[in-house]
Amino acid sequence: MNRSTIFVVGFLSAVLVLTIAGATQDRFPDAPGKAELIKVCSACHEAETVFAHAQTAGEWAETLASMAQLGAEGRPEEWRLIEQYLDAQLAMIPINQAAADEIQRTVDVPEAVAQAIVAYRREHGNFKSLEDLKKVPGLEAAKAEARKDRLIF
Repeated sequence: MNRSTIFVVGFLSAVLVLTIAGATQDRFPDAPGKAELIKVCSACHEAETVFAHAQTAGEWAETLASMAQLGAEGRPEEWRLIEQYLDAQLAMIPINQAAADEIQRTVDVPEAVAQAIVAYRREHGNFKSLEDLKKVPGLEAAKAEARKDRLIF
């Protein structure tokens, strides 16, 4: 190979690596904690591994504690942001079992709305569909709609 071929191959390889890295980051919703998750989790494994393991907020908390025990390094603030990010952006939401505080974190609603969801569920029985959930007074339909793929009925 001549020098120009080696340069072109090297340049294209670098572009490919940057494109793959960018694609990985683009799969993560933009929100506080994204950068910390990618930084801390990528030290041990591909950050995209989180997409292969659908978990509830409680299960993510256990996973993060386990990662820290196994030596994953992050400052306390980074761990807090990662947990908040996972809760708000990726955690599965067992809407018929979740307590108000979990609903508040995972559906990203004010405490009063989370309480209203629990009260509605108590009064009307378990939610069977997204349409049932949208009937809760005070819940913005868009909030429920945005999380429809994460809701467990």
